[in-house]
Amino acid sequence: MKEKISQEIIVNHLKNYGFVFQNSEIYGGLANAWDFGPLGAIIKNLLKNIWINYFVTSTKNMFLIDTNIILNSSVWDASGHINNFSDPLIDCKKCKNRFRADKLIGEFTNEKITEQTDISILEKIINNNKIKCPNCKNIDWTNIRKFNLMFETSIGVVDNNKNIVYLRPETAQGIFINFKNIQRTTRAKIPFGVAQIGKSFRNEITPSNFIFRTREFEQMEIEHFVEESQENMFFDYYINKIQKFLFDVLKLKKENISIENYSKDEIAHYSKKTIDFFYDFPHGKSELWGLANRGSYDLMQHESFSKKDMHYLDSNNNKFIPSVIEPSVGLERLLYAILIDAYDEEQVNNETRVVMRLDEKLAPYKIAVLPLTNKLEDFASKIYQSILNKGVSCTYDTSGSIGKRYRRQDAIGTPYCLTVDFDSQKDMSVTIRNRDSMEQVRVNIKDINLLNLSKLFK
Repeated sequence: MKEKISQEIIVNHLKNYGFVFQNSEIYGGLANAWDFGPLGAIIKNLLKNIWINYFVTSTKNMFLIDTNIILNSSVWDASGHINNFSDPLIDCKKCKNRFRADKLIGEFTNEKITEQTDISILEKIINNNKIKCPNCKNIDWTNIRKFNLMFETSIGVVDNNKNIVYLRPETAQGIFINFKNIQRTTRAKIPFGVAQIGKSFRNEITPSNFIFRTREFEQMEIEHFVEESQENMFFDYYINKIQKFLFDVLKLKKENISIENYSKDEIAHYSKKTIDFFYDFPHGKSELWGLANRGSYDLMQHESFSKKDMHYLDSNNNKFIPSVIEPSVGLERLLYAILIDAYDEEQVNNETRVVMRLDEKLAPYKIAVLPLTNKLEDFASKIYQSILNKGVSCTYDTSGSIGKRYRRQDAIGTPYCLTVDFDSQKDMSVTIRNRDSMEQVRVNIKDINLLNLSKLFK
C-alpha cells in the first residue's frame, strides 16, 4: 500500500501546474483563499455538469434552480441562522490567535461534545485538560463567546437608511422559499426534488486545510420533498445513489470513503437523522458529503415567519407540509478528494514520474498534440484545430523535449498524447500515447475516433 500523500505535496503540485492559485498573491495573499486556474476551472465545471446529469437531468421529478446569494433577511430569521448559526470563539491572550473552542477540544482531548454543548462546559473542558495554544504553547485564554458565521453587508445608498442583509451561508433556503413557486409552475407531485449549485459564504474562524474549509465555496445540494412516511425510503435511496456516484461515476477509491452515523444529540437542531460520508484527506478523515432528514422543519418555519401557506395538497385532498431529505456536498471538497485520489508517483527509468490519473471525463484536456520539432508545427496545428472543431478539449505543446512534454501532460492528467513526427505527412499517421500505461500505437489520422481512444489500448 502506497504511503499517504501529504497536503504540502498535493498543494504544491496543484499550484505549480495551474489547478489553483493563491488568492491575491501579488498583495501577499488572503488567508486560505484560493483562485482556480485554467485547469482547476475546467475540472470544476466538468464536475458540476456530471453532478447535474447524474442527479437531475437523468432522474425523474428533479428540477434545477438558481437563486440569489443575497436574500431577504427574514429568511435567515426563519431558518435560525441569525440566532443559532455560530461557532464558539476563543482567543489566546498571548499571541492573539483565534480558535474554535470545539475544534481545540476535539484535537487535544477525547471529550464528547455536540452542537448543543453549553459554553460553560466547553470552558471547563479546556481548563481541566490544560489545553495549550497550538501557536505559542501558552495557556492564557479569553472566555468563549458565540461568533456568528454569516457575512453581513447592507443595501441602500443612504447611510442612515441602509438595510442589513447577509451573504447566504447555504443554498438550501433559496429552495425552501421557492417551494410553492416550483410546485405550481412544474405541476410536480410529491415526491419531487429540487437541486441547486451555488456560492455560499461562511466567516470561518479558522479556515484551513487548503480548499477543504474556506470562507467562500460552492455547494451542490438537493432538497427532496416527500411524505413523512417516505422519509426512511428516500434516505436509504440517497445513501445508495451517493455511493454509486462516488464509486461508479467518479471512480473514487473505496478504501478512502467511510460513513459516519450520528446520535440524536450530535446532529443539528433541524435534523431528524444525519449521516456523513467521510474521506481520508491528507489532514485526516473529514466530512465529504452530508445526508440529512430535515423533516418538515424548514417549510414550517417559513410558513410561521412569512404567514404564507407552505402546505401541499395531494390528489386525495390531503393537506400536509412535506418532509425533506437533503444530500449536500461542497464542490471544492469533492474536487479535492478527486485530485488526491488521482495523484500518483512511480519510478520510471530511475526517475520519478508524477501522474494525475484522472478519469477521462474529468481530465481538463482529453488529448495533447505534440509536434516532434518546430518544423512540423504547420501540419500539427491543423490537426490540433481539427480536434478543437470536434468539440474535444485539447492542448498544444511545443516547449522542451518530447519526453519532458509527456511528463508535463502526465502531471496534469491528460489521458492521451498525439505526437506528430517526420513520417506523419507521408503516411498521414500519428503516434498515440496512453497516459497510464505509457503504451504507444501508430494510427492513421482518419481512423482516430476521438471519443473512443481507449479502445486503441485494449
